[in-house]
Amino acid sequence: MSLDAEKLACLPITMVAPPTHHIAIIGAGPAGCTLGRILSLSNIKFTIFESEASSTARWPGGTLDLHTKTGLAAVKAAGLYEEFLKRARFAGEALIIADKNLKRYLDIGGATSKSSGGRPEIDRHELRAMLLESLPGGVVQWGRHLQSVSEDLTLHFDNGDEGGFDLIIGADGGWSKTRALITDQLPIYTGISGSEFTIRDAAFRYPDLDALVNNGSVFNFGDGHAINAQHIGDGRIKVTDYGVREEDWAMKNSSSAIHPETLKTLLAKEYAGWAPELRKFISVADEEPVLTRALFMLPIGFRWENKPGVTVIGDAAHLMSPFAGEGANMAMADAMKLAEYIKKSATKEALCENVAAFEADMFERARATQALSDKNLRDWFFTPGSPGTVIERFLVREVTQLEGPVAGTLAAAYIYPRYWWMKLWE
Repeated sequence: MSLDAEKLACLPITMVAPPTHHIAIIGAGPAGCTLGRILSLSNIKFTIFESEASSTARWPGGTLDLHTKTGLAAVKAAGLYEEFLKRARFAGEALIIADKNLKRYLDIGGATSKSSGGRPEIDRHELRAMLLESLPGGVVQWGRHLQSVSEDLTLHFDNGDEGGFDLIIGADGGWSKTRALITDQLPIYTGISGSEFTIRDAAFRYPDLDALVNNGSVFNFGDGHAINAQHIGDGRIKVTDYGVREEDWAMKNSSSAIHPETLKTLLAKEYAGWAPELRKFISVADEEPVLTRALFMLPIGFRWENKPGVTVIGDAAHLMSPFAGEGANMAMADAMKLAEYIKKSATKEALCENVAAFEADMFERARATQALSDKNLRDWFFTPGSPGTVIERFLVREVTQLEGPVAGTLAAAYIYPRYWWMKLWE
């Protein structure tokens, strides 16, 4: 051993202790659980408060595709990528975008292996289960419905108060109670409302519909409406209908207001001119309580003045319509980035400064994604001739969002001539 090596060997080893902050996370969705998982890897103390009674109190529904730079990056930061690969459905990348007559403007097959197109699908319940199982025991408190957060940063639940936190993070959705302490801004109605149905055991009961969905998704637009179908890993097909409607449509047509069969009859009239296969998705759907919803969004570019000790992420910070497929991805990216800011905050003062820096970064990231979602909504539902008249710019926007402006420009040089030629021979 050399002299220098001997000296080095005798030097005391300085261990860098993790920050000693105690973090409160409101909401055990993708954002809250991703944040908790990444914090746990650095031994940072946190508690997640969730209003639902248990992890199985509500079927989280649907499926989503995780994107390389956002959702998948967060999964990797959480050390869960190998587990994700076990649960992902790469065949779920299959996608058809068509009009009301089932004329196809985009038809992408699903991947046959784990080498995908960069947007593997995972069922929402599988994603949630993966994240919850990765958390330390006891960090999630179920059945804690938040009523408000007071100026002294006390959390007021309907079954007791909690306090003493260095940072409160609202991952509690578009109607966030946490956000109310920061700003009085409420979500605004997008003009679109819809309903959600389920077809169980689709492959056995309706093989024709199952083959059309092809383990992936079919999105059909026309006349300010949409009928979409997505394959779920347990054999269900989730069917959603959206349309340009009054804001109270969802309430008037909820399962508590009318029978599901009555709603199906009303929808049959709305979609009378659509392809029989698309109308069948609704007509054969299971007779069970149907979820109806009005779609809301926060204003594009929405931001707030930093308030020390509290922030919000995900839908609570930048609620948008689902027509860019970015909601969960952005939420998980928020969690990943906020965790990094928290981990480098050795003091409470540094924590306040770093949370403010995180918010500034999030505002810029969110603006572009909010704009993308809104442009897609305007194209699909408020542009005559959709989807045929808007498919080119939709695809260019998608490429630009995922790969950057240079890739988007190159894609445009291919996409516009291709569809011009296609439409020429219609």
